[in-house]
This record gives sequence, C-alpha cells and structure tokens, in this order.
Amino acid sequence: MKRSVAREQAFILIFEKSFRDESIPEIIESAVIARQLEEDSFMNELAIGTFDNLDAIDALIDKHCIGWKRERLSRVALAILRLCCFELLFRPDIPVGVSIDQAVELAKKFATADDASYINGVLGSVSRKEELSKQ
Repeated sequence: MKRSVAREQAFILIFEKSFRDESIPEIIESAVIARQLEEDSFMNELAIGTFDNLDAIDALIDKHCIGWKRERLSRVALAILRLCCFELLFRPDIPVGVSIDQAVELAKKFATADDASYINGVLGSVSRKEELSKQ
C-alpha cells in the first residue's frame, strides 16, 4: 500500500475513533472484517501511535489553535490535525513539508476549503514554532 493511501486509511480510523469507545486495534480489526481493509504497518503505526500519544498531540493542537478551542473543531479537522501532529512529533523520518502537504490534501478531500486553510495555518505554526527533530 502506498504511504498516501495508508495515511488516508489511518485518518479514517482516527476519525472513526471519535465515534466509538473501542481501542484503535479493535477498530482496525473490525475494519479489516467489515470493509476488507488491507492491513498495513505504516497505517497501523500512524493510527495506534496517534492515540498512544494523544495527550502530547492534543496539547500541541491546543497551543497552536489560536482563537479556537479544540472542542470547536470538526471531527474531520481534528482527526487530520492529530494524525499530522503525530507525524511531526514522532516520525522524524518524514519531512515536515510532506506531512503538512498530505494533511492539507486530506482536508481538501474530506473537509471544507476553510478547514484545509485552517489546518495548513495551524500546522505551519507548529512547524515554525516547535523544535522538531527532523532530518
């Protein structure tokens, strides 16, 4: 599975989690059965890693969502921000620009144009103001 497809599937799993009480591994398992989701190690790492580090990720989002509270964000925008912030914080092998570009593309596909612009702005702020250990 291409990384962009795996990232999109991870986003969908993270989004699904906002509606369900099950763990991400349980959501992945049911998606494999119900949707014939092809398991992928990159997809699993992104989805599971996001929720394993949710406190740090949400703190970063809260810090950079100027003028908005996280609770006011749409579930789609929040899922995209969480996924990208996981990549920015915990995947130094993925260039910052790639993570942000992919997040914006997800927003264009699954959210509104305003969401895409807002997500780009928040992630741009994160990339400028945080010390990210990227290659």
